[in-house]
Amino acid sequence: MSVRLFDLSGRLALVTGSSQGIGLSLARGLGAAGARIVLNGRDADRLAGAVAELRTEGIEASGELFDVTDPTAVTAGVARIEEGVGPIDILVNNAGIQRRAPLEDYSVETWHELMRANLDSVFYVGQAVARRMIPRGRGKIINIASLQSEAARYSIAPYTASKGAVKNLTKGMCADWARHGLQVNAIGPGYFVTPLNQALVEDPRFDAWLKARTPAGRWGRVEELQGAAIFLASAASDFINGQVIYVDGGVLATL
Repeated sequence: MSVRLFDLSGRLALVTGSSQGIGLSLARGLGAAGARIVLNGRDADRLAGAVAELRTEGIEASGELFDVTDPTAVTAGVARIEEGVGPIDILVNNAGIQRRAPLEDYSVETWHELMRANLDSVFYVGQAVARRMIPRGRGKIINIASLQSEAARYSIAPYTASKGAVKNLTKGMCADWARHGLQVNAIGPGYFVTPLNQALVEDPRFDAWLKARTPAGRWGRVEELQGAAIFLASAASDFINGQVIYVDGGVLATL
């Protein structure tokens, strides 16, 4: 198989929530495959630092500051990118948050905060970008789902609900937009060492449980998500649509 199938040269990728963690790693991987990168975040200093970091690695990168939970800001941000940087060929809907609490104690306000960040943002940014991609007859949208799209764990029921919805929204986007030449798929990370998971990484009981539960016997490294992103962003996946690729070290494959 030709490596050109995975070449992203000349493509422009927008990665939401990409100032750090998984988002920044995915942006780095897409950039290393040849794509120009637009990072997104809400913290101007952190976003500028991430852009500078990628540029020192030889990746053509810029930043776009907007809140993915605000549909008006999303529409304006996407317009600025399209008009100032270029047509968006690849969208990675990565932005998200985690809020842990027993479900019986979970506040309504926190529920809505989490749903806005994890689910509403995928709809807002996905729709705004797809409206630009559809007339062009092509585009790659990659939503970041989760191991929790399939399995629940104590104290994160709302997160599980949000990521299950992302999985099915991915299928819905495929059903509506595949006819226009778009491929919409998702990546479902398992447990990775990220700022979002730092409390779990530092918990000896959870760390031991996770390593025993995962066939690979370890936490994932964020760079290990890059291959799936490059595949789903490239011509190699042109007839793959509405799917979730789980990158979890084997957790979902075993009891």
